[in-house]
Amino acid sequence: MEPVAAAAELPVPVETSVVVDSDLPAVYEGLAPPPAEPSTLAELITIFREARPKDDFTLIEKAYEFAERCHTGQLRASGEPYILHPLAVACILAGMRMDAVSVCTGLLHDVVEDTSATVVEVQKVFGDEVAHCVNGVTKLSKIEFSSAEDRQAENYRKMLLAMVNDVRVIIVKLADRLHNMRTLGALSAERRERIAKETLEIFSPIAHRLGMGKVRGELEDLAFRHRDPEAFAEISKTIDTQRAANELFIDKMRKTVESELRREGIPARVEGRVKRAFSVYQKLIRQKISLDQVYDILAIRIITDSVKNCYGALGVIHNEWRPVPGRIKDFIAIPRPNLYQSLHTSVVGPDGKHCEIQIRTEEMHRIAEEGIAAHWKYKEGTRGAQDDQRIAWLRQLVEWQRDMQDSSEFSSTLKLDLFPEEVYCFTPKGRVIVLPAGSSPIDFAYAVHSEVGNTCVGARINARIVPLRSTLRNGDVVDIITQPGHMPGKDWLGFAKTSRARNKIKHVINTNERERAIEIGQKFLEKEARRLGVGLSRIPKAAFEAVAAEYGMSKLEDLHAALGYGKFSARQVLQKCAPEQVQDPTPPPPPPSDAMQAAARAASDDAVIRVTGIDDVMVYRARCCNPIKGDSIVGYVTRGKGIAVHSRSCSNVQNLMYESERRIDVEWERAATDSFPVHLIVKTDDRPGLLHQITSVLHNENSNVRSLEARTDYSSNGDSASVEMTIDVKDKKQLEKLCGAIRRISGVRDVERTHQ
Repeated sequence: MEPVAAAAELPVPVETSVVVDSDLPAVYEGLAPPPAEPSTLAELITIFREARPKDDFTLIEKAYEFAERCHTGQLRASGEPYILHPLAVACILAGMRMDAVSVCTGLLHDVVEDTSATVVEVQKVFGDEVAHCVNGVTKLSKIEFSSAEDRQAENYRKMLLAMVNDVRVIIVKLADRLHNMRTLGALSAERRERIAKETLEIFSPIAHRLGMGKVRGELEDLAFRHRDPEAFAEISKTIDTQRAANELFIDKMRKTVESELRREGIPARVEGRVKRAFSVYQKLIRQKISLDQVYDILAIRIITDSVKNCYGALGVIHNEWRPVPGRIKDFIAIPRPNLYQSLHTSVVGPDGKHCEIQIRTEEMHRIAEEGIAAHWKYKEGTRGAQDDQRIAWLRQLVEWQRDMQDSSEFSSTLKLDLFPEEVYCFTPKGRVIVLPAGSSPIDFAYAVHSEVGNTCVGARINARIVPLRSTLRNGDVVDIITQPGHMPGKDWLGFAKTSRARNKIKHVINTNERERAIEIGQKFLEKEARRLGVGLSRIPKAAFEAVAAEYGMSKLEDLHAALGYGKFSARQVLQKCAPEQVQDPTPPPPPPSDAMQAAARAASDDAVIRVTGIDDVMVYRARCCNPIKGDSIVGYVTRGKGIAVHSRSCSNVQNLMYESERRIDVEWERAATDSFPVHLIVKTDDRPGLLHQITSVLHNENSNVRSLEARTDYSSNGDSASVEMTIDVKDKKQLEKLCGAIRRISGVRDVERTHQ
């Protein structure tokens, strides 16, 4: 695919065409209701034939009949016949101009999961390709997993592995998720929130990585509507109240752009749009500003016929309005990894209003809106689009995660790899290295080569030596300094951003730690045997292997490693291997009474946490994240301190979990009477009465205030303030309710939970 070269060949009207509807339906598409869904096979065939008039649609008719028969009698949560859902998914795919196999998969995507039909049956009726895609989309609903998290991680893993072989799998899945989000209102509030969260963390970033901007935008706004309905309503209301002023501004801008482009002989069409609600929300959170401080809600898009005229239009715009420094981005010269190309600039337009302007060719626009679906090429005997650059990141992701057994680590690493922001850096020879925002020279080194990463001892950025924890910026020239024999340290995990770097570092550290633990475990065993007068050589190897199996280990080395990690004592192992030689010198104490157990639990704040399957072990909540009841938690065995319990979202968890032997399952035990201290920082306008409103919210929710401090931020001309407080909450649900109530107070810009 060569989007730049192809762009010049597209026919564009000679005269400037300006598209600005008086009702602005496209401008306000983020606030519009979902489009009406086709409800008959005939409508689906019409959409498919308009998109692909030369393709045979008999397979689609056959798939519809099969799906309708399988789903007979089934209803959606809304009460509608279930067949309307796969039909709508198929129509979305047909509208994307996808091939018959994709549309058939859309019709059949739920038959294996939700009916008695099997993949083998689908294969017999529709062939290998359709069966492969249906199987890739189908969840692993018939396999037992130890937790919902494990199930979800395996669903992601299966979907991504299938996507590597055939990208149509994920396109069908995105269409499925898009229709589910459009009809999410029929579900319970808890399910809506969970599905919306998953959409924002997994599916909209995947759509972004595939360049499917239109799908991504709708998924984000729909998820935002259900994830935080109050914030969505506030932003939507504000944008809608400014509708008339925005229309006038866009009309004024487009008339000037039209006139200036025509004068320069640059053919183009001009579109106006309003920043999507979720995009506005992200900016509020990222920059910690209020809604009235967002100056680039409005945007103009110029679509012309050639790359040359893109740069010509940029010159026209900058000649007419003053550009905002630092806001000019050239994604034509250096496309994003998803092949997105466009020129971006922000200018100070009429009346001092800021406006973002995007300039691109017709081909670039199609790629930006539809992504990989815009360049779908199907050839007989191939999977089609396999070698597209847009899924190169996926192959690398799957390669590094094939052996990743920990479900929470897999899910969090996946979310990290889907992170949409990138920085573009260069090697001294000019090779472009694309990395996630916030990456360090360590990430750069591993992106060049694994051995370069492992032996990295320093880095030069733009010819200046910098610390390895430095953050890379766009345009940096990075030169990695290496030293043979050097190995990565644990502290690297604190600033390595990419999964490639983190997995390599963990592999090296884990290997070294395991070898050391095996050696220590063997020494512990030998020392204890000498102390007890037990001859290790007289104990058969099979006895040790039996003990290892009893502890759930497959090899003797695993037993030695567990001893080295301190999971149990050498005496315990010797008692099991040679009970006749090792006697317990003291009888076990009598079990404590119920009253004694209750008193012991009451004496500890952390008695609310129980180690799954193990009693009488010291447990404490990690100070780095201070988990509260309702947070998803995980335990980590520490040497001599018991089990540290972290929130799964804690940034330190991934730095600890490279030693999977030391991970342990924990769960919340006690019911509702305990309270937990939580530290909050509230960013606000500096106005009288606001502190009283905040404390009134806390009083209404019966939350005790342990400490509170308010201060004015004089660095911002005294117009902002912050309130730091430590309050008691019963669980995560109460905390979210409190934060939501505080955010609704006029003048509150942000509420952030921090850890002291």
